[in-house]
Amino acid sequence: MKPNIGISDKNRKVVTDLLADLLANEVALYVATRGAHWNVVGPNFGALHKFFEDQYEALDDILDDVAERMRALGATAPATVSAYARAKSIDDGAGSAKGANAMVASLLQAHETIIKQLRKAEDVADEAGDSGTEDFLTGLMEQHEKMAWMLRAHLQ
Repeated sequence: MKPNIGISDKNRKVVTDLLADLLANEVALYVATRGAHWNVVGPNFGALHKFFEDQYEALDDILDDVAERMRALGATAPATVSAYARAKSIDDGAGSAKGANAMVASLLQAHETIIKQLRKAEDVADEAGDSGTEDFLTGLMEQHEKMAWMLRAHLQ
């Protein structure tokens, strides 16, 4: 049964399509952060290992929230690696980067890309008359901005 929530089918499709692209990037960032957690070495190993763990745990919650927002709007969330690989627009290779600073820089770049994606997506949700998704995206943006700030602080 499709939702009858005051947003046209066309506008719900526009919003859920952008959420699907966001989910792909969130999955890619999760994988990148997990990889950094597994592969970081060096004098700050302990602190970074734990730091990356805290971040991927937060990202795991974000993944669930994005997928559930799609479901609330009547769409099916993509649930295959191939779907994510086709739709992602960020580099998920931070765990393969040479050195801890390169890992941090790669993750920072991915967060900043998602933050820009979220800003654009907020505008689309607003134009679609979906203030719930717009508010949801603002909250996600704030979480990513905080994680990006913490990553940036490691590079200063």
